Amino acid sequence: MQAAALTEFWLISAPGEKTCQQTWDKLMVATTRTNNLSTNNKFNIPDLKVGTLDVLVGLSDELAKLDTFVESVVKKVAQYMADVLEDSRDKVQENLLANGVDLVTYITRFQWDMAKYPIKHSCDYIWFIFLPTPQATQIDNDLKARASAYNNLKGNLQNLERKNAGSLLTRSLADIVKKEDFVLDSEYLITMLVVVPKTGYTDWQKTYETLAEMVVPRSTKLLFEDNDSGLFSVTLFRKAVDDFKHKARENKFTVRDFQYNEEEMKADKEEMTRLSTDKKKQFGPLVRWLKVNFSEAFIAWIHIKALRVFVESVLRYGLPVNFQAMLLQPNKKNMKKLREVLYDLYKHLDSSAAIIDASMDIPGLNLSQQEYYPYVYYKIDCNLLDFKV
Repeated sequence: MQAAALTEFWLISAPGEKTCQQTWDKLMVATTRTNNLSTNNKFNIPDLKVGTLDVLVGLSDELAKLDTFVESVVKKVAQYMADVLEDSRDKVQENLLANGVDLVTYITRFQWDMAKYPIKHSCDYIWFIFLPTPQATQIDNDLKARASAYNNLKGNLQNLERKNAGSLLTRSLADIVKKEDFVLDSEYLITMLVVVPKTGYTDWQKTYETLAEMVVPRSTKLLFEDNDSGLFSVTLFRKAVDDFKHKARENKFTVRDFQYNEEEMKADKEEMTRLSTDKKKQFGPLVRWLKVNFSEAFIAWIHIKALRVFVESVLRYGLPVNFQAMLLQPNKKNMKKLREVLYDLYKHLDSSAAIIDASMDIPGLNLSQQEYYPYVYYKIDCNLLDFKV
């Protein structure tokens, strides 16, 4: 039975033996033929123009920063897609595509985009096309603006919806009561609304007429119930209101401050309808924007990974350019073993690799904040979301 594969990839390179095909064959024998440590694909990087080694050293450091930034943009767009598709998170993954295909397919069948990143130029010029990744920077800025507008709209709608839900002690009563439940336009009488626990219904019926001197007999009516309480109306003289509230509180009955105002209630309903309509109008275009720009950012990110592998391979293995880039998808249970096999396979490339401290800062080798191995290595993590879809 095959071990479960992760959506994490190891993008590595090793120098060509007599041919690059031999390098590939050795990896396949070591990792797949007998022990099923990983699923492997050749990673196609075109023959880029090198420029000078001095330029490549500086470029290596700049590409590391660029990689981190573009990855953060990719993850922000992916996570916001998940936030927007709040009621259909199972659909998130099918909207997170690169060039119209799923991310695993795009990475494992990666082809350099010659139109967007022409290889007739040297590496430092190709890097300049990315820098400061105008596209990713623009996506990041646009995302902030669009997310802010949509979140404000969504937040205002949720606040209104929250008012119409929850306990009778706190929720809006506008959609519960009717005009005929109230004595209106009376100089002397007023209708009040009281929340009574279900366990207190009998006590309420026995005592409400005596909570103040001027309560209209037999005027109470149950208007609405939730799981815990009931909403009762009661009519009394205006001059008895304060006394009634005080006595009601002593008996654990809660008087809600509510005045029937048709215009205000109508305005609230219209506002909710408007916000709901605006949210629906923005939803479709926003999802389309996220889908398109996720694809653009992800594609740029993988091209940056490819450029990093090329630059690092030239710095490590020297000229003329002769290396094989390989994409490994580790099997979850065998990651430690895979790392050991790769070390045994490539330790001859750099005898110091086993003892180099990852916190050391050696220009051109990008050791800070990541492990260092005798082969070129970059991780591509396609687990872009905080939840499992």
